[in-house]
Amino acid sequence: MIYKHHQQKLLKSMALFLIAIFLQFLFYIPTPVLSQNTNTCSSITVPLTAEEQTYARAAWQYFVKNYQPATGFTNSTGGYPSGTLWDMGNYLMALNAARWLNLTDQADFDTRLNKFLTTLSSLKLFEDALPNKVYNAATAQIVDYGNNPIERGIGWSALDIGRILAAFDVIRSCHPQYNDWLKGIVAKWQVGRSLKDRQLFGATVLPDNKTLLVQEGRLGYEEYAARGYQLWGFSAPQAIALQPFKLVEINGVQIPVDTRDFQSTNANNYVVSESYILDGIEFGLQGELADFAARVLDVQKRRYDTTGQLTAVTEDNIDQAPYFLYNTVYANGTNWATITDANQPYPQFRSISTKAAFGWHYLFPDNAYAQKLFDAVKDLRSSDDSGYYAGIYEESKQPNKALTGNTNGLILEILYYKARGNRPLIALSSVSVSTGNSSENVTANSTVTAPTPTPADSSKITEVAVAPIPPVGNPQPSSSLKLQRPLSVIERRYAQAAWRYFQANYHSKNGLIDDRSDFRGATLWGLGDYLAALHAARSLDIINPKEFEERTRHLLGALTKLPLFANELPSRGYDSRTLQSIDYGGNPISDGNGWSALDLGRMLAALYNLKICHPEYTAAVDKIVLDWSYLRVVRGGILSSATVSKNQDGRWLTRVNPETRLGYEEYAARAFQLWGFNVEGSAVGGEYQTASVEKVKVPIQRHRTDTNFKNQYTVSNPFLLYALEFGLDPQMRSLFEPIFQAQAERYRRTGTLTASATTLIDAKPYTVHSTITGQGNSWVALGDDGQPVAKGRLVSTAVAFAYHALLPENRYSQELLQATTDLYNPLAGFYEGFYETTGKTAIGFTSSTNSMILQSLLYKVMNGQPLIRPTTTMKSPWWTAVTEGNSGRGLPNTAIQQTKLISDGSGSYWTSTSKNTSLVTRTKVTE
Repeated sequence: MIYKHHQQKLLKSMALFLIAIFLQFLFYIPTPVLSQNTNTCSSITVPLTAEEQTYARAAWQYFVKNYQPATGFTNSTGGYPSGTLWDMGNYLMALNAARWLNLTDQADFDTRLNKFLTTLSSLKLFEDALPNKVYNAATAQIVDYGNNPIERGIGWSALDIGRILAAFDVIRSCHPQYNDWLKGIVAKWQVGRSLKDRQLFGATVLPDNKTLLVQEGRLGYEEYAARGYQLWGFSAPQAIALQPFKLVEINGVQIPVDTRDFQSTNANNYVVSESYILDGIEFGLQGELADFAARVLDVQKRRYDTTGQLTAVTEDNIDQAPYFLYNTVYANGTNWATITDANQPYPQFRSISTKAAFGWHYLFPDNAYAQKLFDAVKDLRSSDDSGYYAGIYEESKQPNKALTGNTNGLILEILYYKARGNRPLIALSSVSVSTGNSSENVTANSTVTAPTPTPADSSKITEVAVAPIPPVGNPQPSSSLKLQRPLSVIERRYAQAAWRYFQANYHSKNGLIDDRSDFRGATLWGLGDYLAALHAARSLDIINPKEFEERTRHLLGALTKLPLFANELPSRGYDSRTLQSIDYGGNPISDGNGWSALDLGRMLAALYNLKICHPEYTAAVDKIVLDWSYLRVVRGGILSSATVSKNQDGRWLTRVNPETRLGYEEYAARAFQLWGFNVEGSAVGGEYQTASVEKVKVPIQRHRTDTNFKNQYTVSNPFLLYALEFGLDPQMRSLFEPIFQAQAERYRRTGTLTASATTLIDAKPYTVHSTITGQGNSWVALGDDGQPVAKGRLVSTAVAFAYHALLPENRYSQELLQATTDLYNPLAGFYEGFYETTGKTAIGFTSSTNSMILQSLLYKVMNGQPLIRPTTTMKSPWWTAVTEGNSGRGLPNTAIQQTKLISDGSGSYWTSTSKNTSLVTRTKVTE
């Protein structure tokens, strides 16, 4: 008997082997060797056809229309704000596919993923161990399957965890800048609690409120989920082992069926299409799973051959009660069963699944039956452009109009798989990095590559090397900043993202930073931003002392080598590779193009704070500023700037005129006062003209008789920088508050978020001033040439961060922050903002935006103290030179600061040591 049993088993095995060989030739699936697969995520080797682009756009629209901006999640079904970890995995896979298929740009990808991961990181976990089975997609609350809030939760699903772990792996492989974040999320989860006896275990809550661990997964899905675990180092070998299964003959095909059925385990052992399709497009079907998949497709074809009914079965939502069904090849002893999770039959609602038809077609592109399935569903899109319907009912022949993330997410994954040349998504041995560089501009069929960090002609330009200043010794005792608290986890992530701008745009040979990521140029204002960012990053412990010292010494070394205009002051712009003077278009100007008193003020503020908070740099800083001549920049108590222009005879002429840019002049003047300059005529104070904006008197320019030049526009940037660094003295507060109030009132009146600022974008006119008032008009966007920019208004990321730091309890500032915190690329920094009219992220990265964000975060943890700190000594080379007098450089007349830090009931702020004239009427900031 024993011999006969083994003989029968051997004959059966041989038969199965021959059948498998036949089926694999009939349904051939390419299965590349993993170690040989060296193409990148962005490598689109078989671009989508025009028709396929239509399919992809339609599927992506589901996620656009079902996006929850407060959480970054998407609805599992159309209009229903609920989602499981499986649904979240679907969205991540769809988002990755949409990025590489150019359905969305890098900025939108970053914004969506940042919001998603921020929410996911903070989810309440079941028993503080693992994510609950389901959450409200709009609020991220723990809920039950009816979307009802439930304090404890209902348990976890190991299969859903496996799904999202596979999605995490795709994201970290294709977008490595998110790897650390994802690793942190997985590390926070107690994944080990879902593993037992080398298998996957879910958790459920019993009626007595006790937690019961239940083995999860049946043949197909169990192996898929275990692979997801394996990608993150969690082993479940029994779950991958295929056993226990048996073969059941259905329509003449031997179908592998899990022997753990509903009757014996209270869990369904359904055979469906989706698990094999997922395995194929993500991992690549190989070995027995390739054989099993071929059988599952073949049996559906056999049913069609017998009945004339197209068959593509898998689980799906439906558009009527009971709303979710498993359309199966086999389940719990019944062929072609259509059941609920509780094994209740609904054969009248069996349907042809859209996602299954797409999957079989692209896994088996030469299979005639798979083509028939595909032709039946390829145009099954909703009329209102909300995505693909779930399928077609077999009995009624009517569409199953359920719209789901599962259907549309899988379609996007499948199309991405096709565009990659039918290469599995996770079978990767090398990856590409998405940087979202502002110069990126791709079309639907193009291959996405990481943009080069320098202009196309950069090979013709050799970067000059500049030596850092000599070491300055160990840090000295100083009035170093006293932080009231550490950054929160989320705040630290923002700070790290902002600092990445200064890592990505650093010139290691000369120590300079580009003002903007798409232009190899630097101004003194931009370098002041960098120095302020350096100080903030070190104070927040984003960089270590060694990096701070190396970068600071290198920057100071570069400042000593910058050519001076007329041998007096730094020029308006420099090529950040050669250190040669350039105009604002990047064109070389051998003798320079004048100087900016405003840029000089920005640098003086940053240099002052460096030597106050890090006294070991005092001598080096003072040496730099003592090389400059101030004879023409400070005249008659006001600040003046120089410009160069060509007259009619072709001669280059220098003209020096007073500064009049509202807010900027006042900021720069306060910085000059730190060094002892008498610039009372430019410092905040006196009388200001106002204009009524949203029924608020907004300052538009200072009353003055020393010049006919007029301020062209009012924006938030300089007032915010002033408030962060110098605090709000009564004079500045009277300007600051109506500027904020007008923006808040506009939001209340129109619902349009408003954070008016000067921002840089990646297309003409490159600089946009989203004004509060400009050239006599409210809320106009202007270019540098003063011309209106249609639909050009932006909500500034930097302004949002700064207003929230300064007014943390104000509801409008909270709204602004919530709308902008996710506008960053972890490799490149924060984007400039988003367009008011479209909500689309403005492509552009700048030192000013990322510096202000770092300074805003530092201000928060300093308990609202001004970032500029007072000096404790007047004994330094600068003050010594001032005391000696007769310098011939226009140094101050007396060795006394013209401003001082004081504290009163309204807070701490810097104020002039002399009194100013009358002020504009103060406007109270309201909630």
